[in-house]
Amino acid sequence: MSSEIKIIGIKGIPEVKLGDDLANLIIDSIQKQGIKIMNKDVIVITHKIVSKAEGRLVDLKRIKPSDFALKISKRRKKDPRMVEVVLREAKRIVRMERGVIIAETRHGFICANAGVDKSNVKGEDMVSLLPINPDKSAKLIRDGIKRRLNADVAVIISDTFGRPWREGQTNIAIGVAGLEPILDYRGKRDSYGYTLKVTAIAIADELASAAELVMGKVGMVPVAIIRGYQYTEGEGSVKSLIRPRSRDLFS
Repeated sequence: MSSEIKIIGIKGIPEVKLGDDLANLIIDSIQKQGIKIMNKDVIVITHKIVSKAEGRLVDLKRIKPSDFALKISKRRKKDPRMVEVVLREAKRIVRMERGVIIAETRHGFICANAGVDKSNVKGEDMVSLLPINPDKSAKLIRDGIKRRLNADVAVIISDTFGRPWREGQTNIAIGVAGLEPILDYRGKRDSYGYTLKVTAIAIADELASAAELVMGKVGMVPVAIIRGYQYTEGEGSVKSLIRPRSRDLFS
């Protein structure tokens, strides 16, 4: 268990455009800040810059709402173009209440508006979508860092989600590479000798949330390095963090 962890926000990353090499942009910004990437660092990256690099932006001026989207938007008092994009991104609508659309994405995430978001995107009518395959996106960045610096790091793609029965939002992992996202204590004994039966800690989510402390939503810091945490290396996937519907008590 790590006794000390350091979190470093990376500033100076330029506005990301379609086709940009994120690994190189991140490395260049880190080096300009006078920091050296080290083995076992965890690089946490907000999905917005990943989505921008992968062209996952939509201009609402080009969206023609369906009749269903128009119907929903009238009831929920939402932009019908935005509703249409949410419907296209959703695998399943979980709940529509109080102007909020809770949907399941194709990835299996349950979140507001199927991850469609207007914040931190240039242009009044532009919205961002989640990356198509965030695990793959994380691996590409990890491989790029390894190739250029020969540094063995873990990469987490993060996004901000709300939580049932809790006010406020927190950052969670939507893509991982190079680490096991869950630390499973089941079968181990606690300090009083009791065998743990259900404890499995979502390490990737905890790291993503910790990184947000130096990122913020308005500080233009889309990347952070977490140093000192002794994670379990592996070819983990964010899919292991998604609870199957068969085990969901609330669907």
